[in-house]
Amino acid sequence: MLPLAMILKESGASVEGSDRSLDQGRLAAKFASLEKQGVVLHPQDGSGVRRSDQIVVASAAVEETVPDIARANALGCMRLTRAELLAQLVNAAPRSIGVAGTSGKSTTTGMIAWILHSLGFHPTVMNGAVMTNFLTPDAPFASALVGSGGIFVSEVDESDGSIARYSPTIAVLNNISLDHKSMEELRALFGGFIARAQTAVINLDNDEARRIAEANPAARTFSLHNPAADLSVRDVTATMDGVSCTVVERATGAQERLSLGAPGRYNVSNALGALLAAMAVGAPFAEAVTALSTYRGVRRRLERVGDAAGVTVFDDFAHNPDKISASLAALTEFRGRLIVMFQPHGFGPLRLMKQELTDAFVNGLRAEDLLLMPEPVYFGGTVDRSVGSSAIVDGVTAGGRNARALASREACADAILLDVRPGDRVVVMGARDDTLTEFATNLLTRIGAALSGT
Repeated sequence: MLPLAMILKESGASVEGSDRSLDQGRLAAKFASLEKQGVVLHPQDGSGVRRSDQIVVASAAVEETVPDIARANALGCMRLTRAELLAQLVNAAPRSIGVAGTSGKSTTTGMIAWILHSLGFHPTVMNGAVMTNFLTPDAPFASALVGSGGIFVSEVDESDGSIARYSPTIAVLNNISLDHKSMEELRALFGGFIARAQTAVINLDNDEARRIAEANPAARTFSLHNPAADLSVRDVTATMDGVSCTVVERATGAQERLSLGAPGRYNVSNALGALLAAMAVGAPFAEAVTALSTYRGVRRRLERVGDAAGVTVFDDFAHNPDKISASLAALTEFRGRLIVMFQPHGFGPLRLMKQELTDAFVNGLRAEDLLLMPEPVYFGGTVDRSVGSSAIVDGVTAGGRNARALASREACADAILLDVRPGDRVVVMGARDDTLTEFATNLLTRIGAALSGT
């Protein structure tokens, strides 16, 4: 909601809002930034909805019983979901790039944004994550960019089915795997998304995405392994802080060396999708690769928080099986025990993906690694909370890995402090809870103090 509000505000709209996190006293810095940029904030008690000519936009997390929504209904205000409003903006743009897939959307969107911005295309960008390249003192939560170039770049979400509303000029499909919906539903949603676009950009390395590419022979394709793709790579070298490779353009035979400041081989795949999307709106291949070499990532995507007393702490958005597997694959390329604190992003997703989440940790962790899990994030509302984190932990331990379910995030921090030692890497994983970043930062400080004896 924040980047959408920023795009509307900078486009001349009057924007007001409410949030249960504001009422709960959480995320003070984020709300202060919104107010500094001219967004008027209200308690979520209905007081901000005053006139029938107001348009009330709500995310999927806002229930009909919330007083603002009840008041909007009573006054007859026009109501839009977040996805409906965003789809209107994307579909109305002269040229648009929609980035879809179970994993990698925010990173790929951030990469496209940086390429186009660097090359003078002046895009407008809606991202679900903070784009590090665009951080400034006046934009500490840079998940949006407003440009004048007539290009709208946005990640699009399949979790609530809203991807069906988007008809972008260029559609990017990173991958398809189980997350919020059944595979049958996901195939239909992603297939329709690709069919509505003028140009499709598809990852051949994902089996489900490749099937959609085969049904769309005009699609532009990318792959880490298949030289028949429009963009492929060779000589991939990974480090703790990034990855480098040679990118090969099949049509011309051109080759460019890419040094990417984002760790994980999967980020090479994200980069290839971003390059093809940028090239589809006119970015030259060589210049686009050069621009990507100065890309600095998005927040909470295997982000290195810092080092203390020989321990490295990472903050990571991984929350579904595909993302967790990718992060663990990147981390286990290098020596050092992993202590992973994974906070599930909801009770519903945990129930849906229980076996797949279990498998991701059993297959991704090593014998010496440790998984700690508090209960799923919950900020209120109606949800079945009968299945909790212990369901995952039981499966992980049965699979021969070390795992513990604890009552709270604080209990996990205490357990980490008792067990951590120099050479370990601590990973804070989870989504839908921005306070995880504060938790990771505070944990780094506490580890440093504990191991140094101060």
